[in-house]
Order: sequence, then C-alpha cells, then structure tokens
Amino acid sequence: MNTVTMKWLLRREFWEYKGSMFWAPLAVAALLVLFLGGTMVYGLAMHNLPTHVTINGQTVNGIKVGVTLEATRRIAQLGSSVYLGASLPLFALLTAVIFSYCLGALHDERRDRSILFWKSLPVSDGMTVLSKAITALLVAPLITIVLGTVASLLLLLISCVTLGLGGVHVFGYVLTSPDLYLSPLRLLALLPVYVVWALPAVGWLLLVSSWARAKPLIWAVGVPLIGLLLVKWISLAAASVNGEPLGLMPYAQDVVARLLGGIVPGIWFTFDGVPPAVRTDPNGAAMDGLVSSSYATLAHADAWLWALLGAAMLYAAMRLRRFRDEG
Repeated sequence: MNTVTMKWLLRREFWEYKGSMFWAPLAVAALLVLFLGGTMVYGLAMHNLPTHVTINGQTVNGIKVGVTLEATRRIAQLGSSVYLGASLPLFALLTAVIFSYCLGALHDERRDRSILFWKSLPVSDGMTVLSKAITALLVAPLITIVLGTVASLLLLLISCVTLGLGGVHVFGYVLTSPDLYLSPLRLLALLPVYVVWALPAVGWLLLVSSWARAKPLIWAVGVPLIGLLLVKWISLAAASVNGEPLGLMPYAQDVVARLLGGIVPGIWFTFDGVPPAVRTDPNGAAMDGLVSSSYATLAHADAWLWALLGAAMLYAAMRLRRFRDEG
C-alpha cells in the first residue's frame, strides 16, 4: 500500500511541477541542439575545419581535411569522451529547479490553503515530505540526465555528419568507442553520490519551506549567510585580542556550502582531497576517473554525517508539516 501511495505522490509532484522539471529542461535542450548544432554547421561550412583543438590546455594538432587516420581517430576519441559536456547548461538549470522546488514545496500549500485538501486524504505527513525529497533527489536529476544525454547525442551526430561532409569521416570511430556508451552510464552511476551530497541542502530547504510563514528564500539564504558573517566577525575580534583568528571560518564556509550548494551537481569536486576526475593527454581528455573520484568522497565520515543531518532536517520538516498552522 505504501509503495502504491508513494507512486501516486510522486506522480502528483511531477504533474504539479511538470513545467519546471520537464518542459523547461526540454526547451533548453532543444535550444542547445538548435543553436550549437547550427553554429557547428555554419562554422564548418563557412570556415572549413580548424587546424587544432585545445581541451584543458592540451592541443590536438593536425585537425583539418585530408589528415591521417590517426588524427581522425583522435577527433573521434575526443568527441566520444566529452560529448556529454554539452548538457552542462541543463545541470545548471537543474540546480535552480531543485532550489525553487524545495523552497515552495511545503510553503506554497500552506499559502494557498491546498494543505487542507491534502491533509484530508489518508496520506501521512512523512510520506508527503518523503515524496518531495525523492522528487528533488532522484526524479528531477533523472529527467535532466535523460534529456541531457539525448541532446548531447544529437549534437554529436550533427558533428559527425558535418565532419563527414567536410571530408573527415569519424562516424565509425565514434560508434566503436567505449566512451560513447559508458558516458551516460557514468552519469547514472553518479546519482547515488549526488543524493548523499544533496541531502543536507534538500533537508534544509524543505525544513525552511515547512517552517517559514513568509519569504522562505530570505530565511533559507539569509540564516546561513548571517551566521557566516557572525563567525567572521568573531574571528576578527579574536584576532584583534589574541593576535590570531580562531580558525572557525573554514568550518562556517563548509556549512554554508553544504546547506546552499549541495544541490549543485559535482559540488564535491570543489572540496579538498578529491582525486582528479579528468585525465588529460596529448590526445584529449579521458573521463574514466569521474566515477571513482566521486565515490572516493564517500569514504570520508563527514559526507555521511552531513547526510544524517539532512535526514534529521527532513524528519523535522515532517513534524512541522503535521503541527504547523495553515495559512
């Protein structure tokens, strides 16, 4: 019964927020294919092929019509390795979508009094809040991954066709490249890592959404930032008295980053001690370390402590939804 209830709750969230979770990323994906694909076709048609390509500071030379098979293979390897990079705008949009969704998920139903209807149904507050957390942590990222992969594949296809018309036939090399098929699987494999890292931010935003009577954005952003400023002021005051700061700023900055930046895909790569995810060489870039580097961040205890804190904030949001006055 709980599984069926959860399924319908997830459908309700998708139907209610379909515009931001599906149609908005779909429109961005279509624009990426239209403009980036059109730019590639126009650029190659008007200016022919470039003589070199630089990726992460590494230059692949000899990229022009009539080059050797080795250079053609290198072009194909480069494209099949990094083609999912074209979907980065979709993941930037995902951050904004999850942020706005979590802030409004529990606040809006109190503001428009629809909570009176939902509470009349035989659905617990725990199931309702959990469905919203699952939507933010799993449903919305999965939709973005699918749309981003499709858009990137279309752009890769346009590139292969355009290069073929210019005399560089890379289609066969691209189809036989393992990275073409492994890249989407790597992206899916990162989803559990994203859930662990995003859980504190989602828990915090849903907690504020269930508690704030008005202006949840100000509360969600203002409280961490004001806390950061207070810690900075205390640290400077201690430095003026004792001659050295208290050393609290790194911890305060970590708190703000976890509460506000945890929903940013790949935020874990900005923290210290994370192995490099992208390996560069004269042939281009290799993404084979992306998954291993990401999962290496879960070997640290603080990742799980923050995940437990996020779960605790979700529980607090469930209790607040049960007892918070409507309106």
